[in-house]
Amino acid sequence: MRAQVRQVADDTYLVHGNNVNWVILKDGDAVTLVDTGYPGDRQGLLESLAQVGSSPEAVAAVLITHAHNDHLGSAEYLRATHGTPVYLHPAEVPHARRDFLQQATIGDVVRNAWRPGVLPWAVHVIRAGGTDHNPVTAPEPFPHEGPLDLPGRPVPVHTPGHTDGHCVYHLPGAGIVISGDALVSGHATSRVKGPQILPDFFHHERPGVVASLDLIGALDGDTLLPGHGPVHRGPVRAAAELARDRAS
Repeated sequence: MRAQVRQVADDTYLVHGNNVNWVILKDGDAVTLVDTGYPGDRQGLLESLAQVGSSPEAVAAVLITHAHNDHLGSAEYLRATHGTPVYLHPAEVPHARRDFLQQATIGDVVRNAWRPGVLPWAVHVIRAGGTDHNPVTAPEPFPHEGPLDLPGRPVPVHTPGHTDGHCVYHLPGAGIVISGDALVSGHATSRVKGPQILPDFFHHERPGVVASLDLIGALDGDTLLPGHGPVHRGPVRAAAELARDRAS
């Protein structure tokens, strides 16, 4: 599947891979990558960089929202091949190393196989490398608090629940929130369209996911770039409130 690159603002691109998204933030030729898709998305990831006039060598850093394989896919490849630093919240660093794993198990999937879309999604996950052992050998915590000195000047915001160290990234000047899996606009296992949280079995701690919607809603912005689903336009606060209402 060819990755679909969509420019959503100046120097900001949302890329749709195999049922998952990543974001490219540009500054000249240099870029920040937020997430990297599944392991099977690597060719699409490289093509997306070329489509925006960049290259793997020009990636200043990879920022990871959380260390599930559909977001971590090519992070170790970029780190090992090009020396690209891979940054996460400190609580997510050991998760990226695979010191432990916080994600849906095979048992969780089997128990939820009755849900529409779950079995086709599970087949897709296997084909895309979602069950591979895919650690980052030397992930790093953010070097400091506040805006990072990287293309896009993203600001990490800790939003635990989906995993302990899940982060969203705020671009205050552009009014954009890159929301990972804390707040999505669609998913292969959901019949709901628009702002929502993922089905419960995907989360390490569902109450934390719901609580983190308040943190996301407090961020100033009118564009949501989720880990799954299309770009969502409109006040981020309203999107978070709608997801909370749907979750209840």
